[in-house]
Amino acid sequence: MAEHIKVRPAGGTWVVRAGGAVIAESDDALELTEGDYPSVIYFPREDIAMAFLEESSHSSHCPYKGEAGYFSIITKSKTLKDAAWTYEAPKDGVTEIAGHVAFYNSADEVTVEQV
Repeated sequence: MAEHIKVRPAGGTWVVRAGGAVIAESDDALELTEGDYPSVIYFPREDIAMAFLEESSHSSHCPYKGEAGYFSIITKSKTLKDAAWTYEAPKDGVTEIAGHVAFYNSADEVTVEQV
């Protein structure tokens, strides 16, 4: 694992809102910090309304975490393309994020917050 990446319990209750709906709520979220980047909250899949997510063909590679797959969020009024991602088989040192999904926090479309 890269020394600059830390994964720990996020603590408290976290929610994701998009299109006027709560699409995820968890007391078991994880917080990943990577160097100077803002922290990212990863939600367990069982705490996400997966019916709002549609698997995307988009993918990316992180040399420290591995291959990421993406999801679009389907709301009543639009599709938010590639708004969430997951590492199905993360590299050693960040294996805790397997089975979790993270969301891009964009104040106007997707909100990730602690409540």
